[in-house]
Amino acid sequence: MAAVIHSLWERGDKSPLILPSTIPVDDPRVQFELTRYLSENWVPVIGKDVDGPNSLPVRLDAEVPNLGKYHACRRVARTIYLGSAPIQRAAHQGVEDRRVRLGCVAPGESPQIFGDALRRLAGEATYLYQDGVRYWYALQPNVTSLAEERAEQLKGEPEKVAREVERRVREEVRRSGDFSRVHAFPQSPQDVPDDLDARLVVLGLDRPYARGEDSPALQEAKRILESRGTAPRTYRNTLVFLAPDRTRVQDLDEAVRRYLAWESVLRDRETLDLTPHQVRQAEQQKDASDDTVKARLPETFCWLLVPVQQDPKEGLTWPDIRLQGNEGLAERASKRLLRDEWLVTTLAGTRLRMELDRIPLWRGDHVEVRQLVEDFARYVYLPRLRDPSVLVDAVEDGVALPTWEQESFAYADGYDEATGRYQGLRVAQSIALSAEAPQGMVVKPEVASRQLQKEGVLPGPGPTPPDGENTDREHQGDGPKPMPPKPVLRRFYGTVALDPVRAGADAGRVQQEVVAHLAGLPGAQVRVTLEIEAEVPFPHEVPEQVVRVVSENCRTLKFTNHRFEEE
Repeated sequence: MAAVIHSLWERGDKSPLILPSTIPVDDPRVQFELTRYLSENWVPVIGKDVDGPNSLPVRLDAEVPNLGKYHACRRVARTIYLGSAPIQRAAHQGVEDRRVRLGCVAPGESPQIFGDALRRLAGEATYLYQDGVRYWYALQPNVTSLAEERAEQLKGEPEKVAREVERRVREEVRRSGDFSRVHAFPQSPQDVPDDLDARLVVLGLDRPYARGEDSPALQEAKRILESRGTAPRTYRNTLVFLAPDRTRVQDLDEAVRRYLAWESVLRDRETLDLTPHQVRQAEQQKDASDDTVKARLPETFCWLLVPVQQDPKEGLTWPDIRLQGNEGLAERASKRLLRDEWLVTTLAGTRLRMELDRIPLWRGDHVEVRQLVEDFARYVYLPRLRDPSVLVDAVEDGVALPTWEQESFAYADGYDEATGRYQGLRVAQSIALSAEAPQGMVVKPEVASRQLQKEGVLPGPGPTPPDGENTDREHQGDGPKPMPPKPVLRRFYGTVALDPVRAGADAGRVQQEVVAHLAGLPGAQVRVTLEIEAEVPFPHEVPEQVVRVVSENCRTLKFTNHRFEEE
C-alpha cells in the first residue's frame, strides 16, 4: 500500500493525489499509510505548525485554556493538514473554513471554539496559507514567518518603535478636546511652555505609571510642573499629564513591531518576489496589525495625573484617574476633567466672586483683571481654567448682574490714587473685554456702591423716558437725585403656552427650569395651575364619545372646573 501511494505521489509534477477506484480509501490501512507518507515528507511543516511537543498549535493550546480544553488548535491544524497537503498543486487550493470546523467539532462542542483556533493559527503559523475562506499547508514558508522574523529583529531597534508610537500619538492628539494645546513626549521640562492656557502633557513610553509607587511618570510630571529648564515654572495651574500604563507598554510594543514588520514586507514586495496572493495576505495582516495598534493606544495611555491643592495651606496631591472609553486621547482626558470639575470652560460671575472672597484674591478694594488671569493660572488651589477668555467672560457676567451688590462686583477702567476715585465705574450693565489683553479692574461692590451714592449716579443705563418728557430732570432741584431704594421682590406670576402634541415634555421642562427654583426658596408657597382651552371650528363638533371620556377623566383627575360649551 505504501508503494502504491508513493508512486502516485511522486509521479509527474506532483499533481493532486487521486487514488484509483481499486484502492479502498475508507480502509483504515490506506488512511494510515497515506498519513505516514505525508508525515515523512512534511517533517518541517508538521513539527512547527501541525503537531509535536514544540509546535505552534501545542503552544497556543497551552496559552489559551479555553482552546486547550478541547485541543482545538491541534485538531484544526491536523484537519487542514490532512485535507490540504495531498492537493497542494490543485487549481483551487485549501479547505474552506466551514469544512475545517466540520472536520473538528464533535457532538456537544461549539464550532466557535475551532473558529477562534483557526484565526490564531492563521495569524502565526509559518507554513499555513490563507486565501479568503480557504486554508492550506505548503512546504514553503509564508510571509507570516518573514514578518515574525522582522518583528523579532525590531526588538534590537526600540527607537523605531518609539518613533512610530510618537507619530501615532501626535496624530491622535490633533483633536485636543477642551485643551487649548497638547504637548506630546517632551524631552525635558523646557519643551513645555509656561503659558496661561490649560494644556495636556503626554509622557513617553519610557515614563510609565504604576499606581501605588513613585513611578517614572509621576517623577517626570512633578519635574515639569515645578520648573521649566533652569527657572521655576510660574503658571502651574495649567498642566495635567497623561501617562502610559506600565503593564500595557509591552503589549503596545509588540503590536507596533508587528505592524512595522508587515509594512516592511509590503515595502520590499518586489525584492522578496511575493506572489499576488502573498501580497494580499500581507496587506490583510498589515491592516489587522494597524487596527490592533489603534485599539492598544488608548489602553496603554490611560493614566491621567492631575495636580490638586484643596487649600492654600495644604500640600499638593496627585490623584490618578484611569481613563476608559473609545474617544481620542485628549478628548477622553478633557471629558473626564470636566466631569470632575478639574477643568473649567465656563465660569459664572457669582462663582468668581466666591473665589475672590474665599482666598481672598482682592488687592485692597479692587484687583486688576489681568492679575486675576495670572492668579488662576498660577495657583493650583484655584479652578483650572481652559484659557484667559473664561475669566474674562466671568467678569463680564458678574458686572451685568442686577444683583451685583450681593452676588458679584463692579468694574472700573482705572483708579486715581490722588482722588481715591474709580474711573469708568460700571455696574449692572454689559461690558466687553478683550481676552488677549484684558484691561480694567474688578471692584468690591460696597466700595463701588459708596462712590455711586456719593456721586449720585444711578447704576445701569436706566429706563428711556417717554416722548415729550423732560430728560434733564436729574439737573433740576438743589442737588443730585438720590438713589431709589432697592425693590423687594416677593411674588412671581407667569403663564406659558404648551404645544398640545408634546405638552407633557414641555410641562416637565417648566417644572425643572422654573417651578423647581421657586419651590426651593425658604418658606415659598408655589401653586401651579394648568388651564386648557379647546375650540373645534365649524362645521365640526365634539363627538359624544370624546365628551364622555374627557369629562370622566377630568372628574378622576379632580379638575376644579371643567365643562363643554355651545357656540
